[in-house]
Amino acid sequence: MNIAVLGTGMVGQAIASRLDDLGHSVVVGTRDPQATLARTEPDQTGNAPFAAWLDAHPGVELATFADAAARAELVVNASSGAATLEVLALAGADNLAGKVLVDIANPLDFSAGFPPTLSVKDTDSLGEQVQRALPETKVVKTLNTLTASLMVDPRSLGESSTVFVSGEDAAAKATVVELLESFGHDDVIDLGGIESARGTEMLLPVWLRLMGSLGTGHFNFKVVR
Repeated sequence: MNIAVLGTGMVGQAIASRLDDLGHSVVVGTRDPQATLARTEPDQTGNAPFAAWLDAHPGVELATFADAAARAELVVNASSGAATLEVLALAGADNLAGKVLVDIANPLDFSAGFPPTLSVKDTDSLGEQVQRALPETKVVKTLNTLTASLMVDPRSLGESSTVFVSGEDAAAKATVVELLESFGHDDVIDLGGIESARGTEMLLPVWLRLMGSLGTGHFNFKVVR
């Protein structure tokens, strides 16, 4: 497929790299491609500048959010939760209409420091906000409950673990499940409509505290039944 990945951070890089390896045509979207390529300093987590990553992935292109979305059959939102609605507005509702949008973002609020709180919870979710903002787009929430490396290589844990999908469109969810299975996920639970994204987004406080206790993000949940 022609796939756009919106976001140049570690999640966007992990998703884009895996999709490229699987033979998809991948375009990464950013606000200003020239500014993104001009950065020479490591990011806040110490990762190399995006330009170095792009040089190592010659099959991946870089474009504006709007251009990337317009060219894609399927779009992945790998932006931060705080920036998600703005990023999708820049991508353009018309460019996203009728397409599957895989929403990975979490509504993390770092204003009070670490660990972050959730900017929306209980009676709403970021996934629902995205669907309301883009009523003609088929939003599927998934992969927001595990670290970037495990999103694309779950078998590196050495055993099966669980991921979830939430969304209104059954065909869109089936497309996303097929993509997840190509990544190596073998236990995908469909939670129902997009409102069920409230549950997976509210797993993040538990996930963050587990990371602190374990000293690593290399773990995942498993639903035993």
